[in-house]
Amino acid sequence: MVEVKDVAGITDAERAKLQAALNQHNMVLYRSLDTGENKTIPQLLGQVFGLHTLDSNLGAGTDAITEIRVKETGVHGRYIPYTSNKLSWHTDGYYNSMDAQIRAMLLHCVRPAASGGENALLDHEMAYIYLRDLNPEHIQALCMPDVMTIPENVVDGQLIRAAQTGPVFSFDRGGHLHMRYSARKRNIEWKSTPKVKRAVLALEAMFDHCEWILRGTLNPGEGLICNNVLHNRDEFEDDHGMPRLLYRLRYYERAITSIPNALTAA
Repeated sequence: MVEVKDVAGITDAERAKLQAALNQHNMVLYRSLDTGENKTIPQLLGQVFGLHTLDSNLGAGTDAITEIRVKETGVHGRYIPYTSNKLSWHTDGYYNSMDAQIRAMLLHCVRPAASGGENALLDHEMAYIYLRDLNPEHIQALCMPDVMTIPENVVDGQLIRAAQTGPVFSFDRGGHLHMRYSARKRNIEWKSTPKVKRAVLALEAMFDHCEWILRGTLNPGEGLICNNVLHNRDEFEDDHGMPRLLYRLRYYERAITSIPNALTAA
């Protein structure tokens, strides 16, 4: 957890600590002094790491920032992030088109739940290394360009999003590893081959005994900056007078760190 006293005037020492953690783990947790409903805090922190192009998804506001809170009515009520239910392992925007992938993501806590709502985090590079060492064929299967399809999203006969097919693991032009994944059983179509089935089962089993999973709950003013690592969320109970609220910012850029990432495909 890196303390940031003044986000608008972040010091070189604070920036260095944030960058070091991001480079080592693809994520960093921060604690700011501002605990109010202030969207400027996550916006400024994103800009520190070269994050500017926000993904304006269905749940986002006109500023492309999403308020993650329980919403029982309207379009939001159909999607698990806007409920108090458990949210399974995933990376953000796994249903986006391949030319609009989410490379970085920022979560900022305004108010935690009254109870529950713990997050788990796992660097996707560690998942890649684990599967590669277990069996290189798992990586070959999960890198296939047609291995995972998210079916089209149709609401009341209207096409909201076309079906999206792509790999689980891929590399960007800079050689950085990217992952698109969801552990959901519904609305996920895997390529029907024995090799893919074995790889998916190995990936699912990894979450049950992986030693690199970090768990915790964000407090007011705290947040996460990451290169879209794997994450989940436990179910929670709200205080209806002070309901859980987090700001979520999704970016098309990858967070800039001070040291180039040297990971290459096996």
